[in-house]
Amino acid sequence: MPFRDRIDAGKRLAVALESYRKALPVVLALPRGGVPVGAEIARALNAPLDLILVRKLGVPGEPELAMGAVVDGSKPIVVRNEQVIAAIGISDPEFQSVCRHELAEIDRRRELYLGGRAQPDVAGKTVIIVDDGLATGATARAGVDATRLSNPRKIVMAVPVAPNDTLASMRAEADDVVCLESYDLFGSIGDYYQEFRQVSDEEVIAALAVSEPLAPI
Repeated sequence: MPFRDRIDAGKRLAVALESYRKALPVVLALPRGGVPVGAEIARALNAPLDLILVRKLGVPGEPELAMGAVVDGSKPIVVRNEQVIAAIGISDPEFQSVCRHELAEIDRRRELYLGGRAQPDVAGKTVIIVDDGLATGATARAGVDATRLSNPRKIVMAVPVAPNDTLASMRAEADDVVCLESYDLFGSIGDYYQEFRQVSDEEVIAALAVSEPLAPI
């Protein structure tokens, strides 16, 4: 397994992102697993840390299989994985039901993690979007699409590990993709970590507490 834990992965990913230091980047992490990784990158690059609230839309009965993703916002962005939806035979009511459930979870997390903290203004900035790994890439693509609406100068997707086919599709979405380990046969993200416990809400809140919030929109 190439990574000891998410902190180890974040430190090693920060080294690969060192060339972006002079761009004064903003680090946006996907909670919860992306936050410890993003916190290490933000610390190493002396960059502010904030969140993109994205939820995977899991197939009913198989929640680890993504049929899409939804991103927080005044008009939530929904990304559909039509290949999975067709293969499993997901009806529109089933899809919408899962979508409503995950939007409710986004509302809970926004209040818990951010409280009254305003959304950051990333217009004209280099944004590094971070997660602890990619599988289908549905949540990451949704995060990139949502961030693009805020007119950043550049979007960099940064992950420790991912399958090669997902990386290929992600390169068509982000302006740059930085990944330390990639494989044709992938499995699950946790397979590449010695320790891959669930990140707690308290850890997310603590990571944000030590980072100065960005200027609001």
